[in-house]
Amino acid sequence: MEPHLSLPDHQTAERLLQDAAALNPGAWVEHSRHVALAARSIAQAHPRLDPARAYTLGLLHDLGRRTGPNRDRHILDGHDFLMELGYADAARIALTHAFVIPELDTLQGEWDGTLEEWRRLDHLIASARQTDEDRLIQLCDMLGLAAGFCTVEERLVDIALRYTFNARTPDKWRAKLTLKADFDRECGVNIYRLLPGLTERLLA
Repeated sequence: MEPHLSLPDHQTAERLLQDAAALNPGAWVEHSRHVALAARSIAQAHPRLDPARAYTLGLLHDLGRRTGPNRDRHILDGHDFLMELGYADAARIALTHAFVIPELDTLQGEWDGTLEEWRRLDHLIASARQTDEDRLIQLCDMLGLAAGFCTVEERLVDIALRYTFNARTPDKWRAKLTLKADFDRECGVNIYRLLPGLTERLLA
């Protein structure tokens, strides 16, 4: 089990998400809920993960969208807001969920913050100590659309259509597919089977 650092309880996380949704309504809210559900389901099958913590981290991973409409700056906004509240674990996940490869040039699309913010994000990502929880939310970020659960491949296409792609996109795709295979092995099951309704939709 990873060390338990600072994280809000379930009720507080729900309230934070609802408050953020009131500030910036959008598909990201239901995406966050599906990420949380996927994280809990996978954590239940994983030998080192806590399902309750996983669910809370999934709810909050995109909380920086509260300042939107925004693009990748939500990564930094979410980190800063959660750090102000004292939730260090959730703040770290707000950063790392977008970096299965911890390098800024893997971001897709144009940076919508300042140059100073870009440099600070670079420093934060380089110094973040990623854990099994970070890896889980990176995976589950690829398993949830607003409408429900999806495959990693479906989500990769969804992101590429909205943000375009760059020279690092193939590296990022390979890393995310490898992450899924790693969790299949660690959980002893194809993790798609853990997501309610997904296999039924794929085989219909």
